[in-house]
Formats: sequence, structure tokens, C-alpha cells
Amino acid sequence: MSRIANNPVELPSGVEVKLNGQDINVKGAKGELAHTIHDLVEVTQEENVLRFAPRDQAKKSRALAGTTRALINNMVVGVSNGFERRLQLSGVGYRAVAQGKKLSLTLGFSHPVEYELPEGVTAEAPSATEVVVRGIDKQQVGQVAAEIRAFRPPEPYKGKGVRYADEQIKRKEAKKK
Repeated sequence: MSRIANNPVELPSGVEVKLNGQDINVKGAKGELAHTIHDLVEVTQEENVLRFAPRDQAKKSRALAGTTRALINNMVVGVSNGFERRLQLSGVGYRAVAQGKKLSLTLGFSHPVEYELPEGVTAEAPSATEVVVRGIDKQQVGQVAAEIRAFRPPEPYKGKGVRYADEQIKRKEAKKK
């Protein structure tokens, strides 16, 4: 059984939390995030510490308490430090160019792929074969990175495609004659 909900969330300096019933707002240097807490989870704030507890001892309540604790911790880390995902493009002629809220990718298709970035997420291309996705919402940053990767996932024979920087591609051996 997981005991994640038993760990309190420490609030770093510069992060404000407002509890209003089951609504929670976390405000920090990088921005502001809001979340609605499930009715089966109770959140208490003592100075700069948030504690989470299930309202009853049902299995669903205990699971939701741990999930809520993880989500709120991600919000606190996001508004104070932010999140980033790095993507690498590998293949002949594969490159990326970031222009404001658009990401233009050349991935071996007959046309360039234009990706419109959602609100709250930024992307930059430090080099032609690298993309860095940044934001304060961990779920949204991960989703945007997954959507960019889905345009051309890495293939196992040559390793061409868009992959996460920390991803290992299992290579297959080519067919023998």
C-alpha cells in the first residue's frame, strides 16, 4: 500500500496557497494554478505545510488522497521552478524552428509540420535537432511533448524520429539475406 498521502507538502518561500472549500489556488513566481479537490480528500494547511488525509478509510479515498498530494506537489514545484521536457530529432534533414507560439518541424514528410503551442507552454529550439518544452503545468508539458513526438516516433531499425532526450531506443537487427 502506498503511503504518499502521509508525506506533507512543504511550501517554498514565494509560494502562496489559498484553500477555499474544495478549491485550491497555488500562486508563485512563474504563475498561478488552480485545482478542485475531490470530496473524499481533506486538505489542511499549517503555516507553510499542506497535509492530506482521506475522509474515510475506503480504498478509493486513500488512493485519491495520495493522487491529490502528488498533483498539488506538482503544482507547487511548477509555480516555483517550472517543468521542462527535452526532445531530440535524429534523421537526415530533421530539424525544428520555434517561432513564437508555433513550432515548425521538418520530419521527412513532403511538407513541414506546424504545431501550435497551447497557452501556458513555450518551446524553444537551442539547436536545429533539439526542442525544449517548458511550462508550469507538468501534465500539459508532458502532453505537448508527447504530441510532438507522435508526429514521427523513433523507429527501431535506424533510430530516426523524434525521441525524448532520456529515452533509449531498442535497435533491431536488419533482415539477413
